[in-house]
Amino acid sequence: MTLLDRLTLFSPLDFVAITTIIVVWLAMGWRIEHPSAKKQSVSKIMAEYRREWMRQMITREPRIFDAQTISTLRQGTSFLASTCVIAIGGCLALIGNTESLSGVAEELISTMHPKIVWEIKILLVVFFLTNGFLKFLWSNRLFGYCSVLMAAVPNDPKDPNAPRMAHKAAELNVAAARSFNRGLRAVYFGLASVAWLAGALPLLGTTLITLIVIWRREFASRSREVLLET
Repeated sequence: MTLLDRLTLFSPLDFVAITTIIVVWLAMGWRIEHPSAKKQSVSKIMAEYRREWMRQMITREPRIFDAQTISTLRQGTSFLASTCVIAIGGCLALIGNTESLSGVAEELISTMHPKIVWEIKILLVVFFLTNGFLKFLWSNRLFGYCSVLMAAVPNDPKDPNAPRMAHKAAELNVAAARSFNRGLRAVYFGLASVAWLAGALPLLGTTLITLIVIWRREFASRSREVLLET
């Protein structure tokens, strides 16, 4: 079967749904990381708190609290990276056994598709999960770099190198959090893409729901209001 033949197995609505989820995923990520000055995202607000954390760390003795916090953040990225690997393995195993999936789908939604259709639909989920895994992995590495720089900040607050080293640690902390958030968004849309197994319209529906959930958490949540309180 040629590539053109495989493409004809999908309807125009399928291509619209795939394009929509990819565009929404990329656009949502860009908007969160580049919000307007009047409507800051939670991610941007937290970035400033992370910088303030590193500034406060300069005068904190001992720095056990800071070490424990960065360790907790690394554990979170490790857990989610491991979860993505397990999910990817499950999807790949499912690709090798699409006959059972086809049978279940036929019973639930009365739809019959060739094996290649189910494989491609599962690969969309694998794509998002793989992206999430790579982001979590890089986030874990950056938090590790940050912990090293935190240890390199001089204990003497009057040391002229202290603010400079703390600033470096803060920027790595922010970069690690950015990568972590990108991984989370990839997982969100990966879960949404599972709906494609039921058809293009369910995929469009879950894409819209995911967009609303992420938008609310970043721009209209109670936690955002708390962060902005003076």
